[in-house]
Amino acid sequence: MAESLTLGIGGLLVLILLIGIRIPIAYAMIIVGGIGISLINGPQLLLSQLKTLAYGQFSIYDLSVVPLFVLMGALAAKTGLSQALFRAANAWLGWLRGGTAMAAIASCAGFGAICGSSLATASTMGKVALPELRRYNYSGALATGTLAAGGVLGILIPPSVVLIIYSIIVEANIVTMFVAAFIPGALAVILFLLTIALYVLINPTAGPKGGAGSREEFVAATVGMIPVLIVFGLVIGGIYIGLYNPTPAAAVGVFLVLCFGLIQRKINFRVMGEALRETASTSGMIYLILLGAELLKIFMSRSGLPQEAAAWVAASGLEPMTVLVLLLIALILLGCLMDSLSMMLLVIPFFWPVLSEMNGGIYQMAEGSGYGMSTEDLKVWFGILALIVVELGLITPPVGMNVFVISALARDIPMIETFKGVLPFFMAEIIRVIILLSFPALVLWLPHVLSG
Repeated sequence: MAESLTLGIGGLLVLILLIGIRIPIAYAMIIVGGIGISLINGPQLLLSQLKTLAYGQFSIYDLSVVPLFVLMGALAAKTGLSQALFRAANAWLGWLRGGTAMAAIASCAGFGAICGSSLATASTMGKVALPELRRYNYSGALATGTLAAGGVLGILIPPSVVLIIYSIIVEANIVTMFVAAFIPGALAVILFLLTIALYVLINPTAGPKGGAGSREEFVAATVGMIPVLIVFGLVIGGIYIGLYNPTPAAAVGVFLVLCFGLIQRKINFRVMGEALRETASTSGMIYLILLGAELLKIFMSRSGLPQEAAAWVAASGLEPMTVLVLLLIALILLGCLMDSLSMMLLVIPFFWPVLSEMNGGIYQMAEGSGYGMSTEDLKVWFGILALIVVELGLITPPVGMNVFVISALARDIPMIETFKGVLPFFMAEIIRVIILLSFPALVLWLPHVLSG
């Protein structure tokens, strides 16, 4: 047992080293997991696992929703829905000081509701909104910081690919997780809008007022948003009211976006081919990471490391809230080194056993507010909190993938300016975490209401 535990710790260190030297996370997990299983139980077990593991992982019905939502987002980016969203948001908010930046946040939230990917949201809305922000002479820090931060909304506002993966890992209900994400997602939008308002109040020249359009332009922009509302209403609304499960909902979304693109004559064989290639590439990357994560999980489980970690924390005498906060801080730090999906797959299998082991104490820590929680509620609450802090990794150095995406679009603005621009939004996210930690009902109330 001691030798296996030593191998588990050594494997974890090697994994961190491989990630540090920029080996793709999927390959790093496959290498460490495969070698670790072979060292503990022999190569025969590894070969036996590989014979059925890939099929067993990739044939899970719930995972079929991933390529469908990815395809829906790819088609939405190519059919002008992002431009329609931004025009409508700018018509409503652009006349305010900092209004164009606020419009960018609102349109990022709207696009995230039909995309489910932070990087795609940041890239697509960056291309749409950045020229307008430049036209109104927004400061480089506020313009790029707003778009990088706005991109993180795509990971939480349903449908979220990362939220689906989390649900599969901890065996939570995907629909329940989508419902639970609604209020925290709305809270993020509100806090981001308030952040911009405070930013331009302190520094008025950073975000000047936009021009007020004519009544006809306002009506046309608002009407142009109707297709987005239809897609969101039928896809997410259909899931919320129980009309269908996430997989058929994603298929409905793809169909609706495709029909809109055909009606607008923005979809042809070339565009469809590009969307399908993007979907295949992204989905293949996700599935390969899933395979590596499963191999790593088998290795770690046989080494006994997660069980020992859970037992150590349980015997440490630390308060449950302290443990939860430490886990969230660890997720923020890890987010500086790897992307959100990889981090969720890598660390949640370690962290979840620790929390479930302390479930009784976690129930009691919310007792003062009269809101205890079952294991199922804990899955939902921790999942939303984890997803929020995972978001932070997208805008924190040295990885900060959203920052790199926006910097590639605004090459004349130094990356350090973009990191300065996202700092106020980072603080807003920390405030959101504190609010949700203090008031679990903000996450759990809506799922309880809708479940009857």
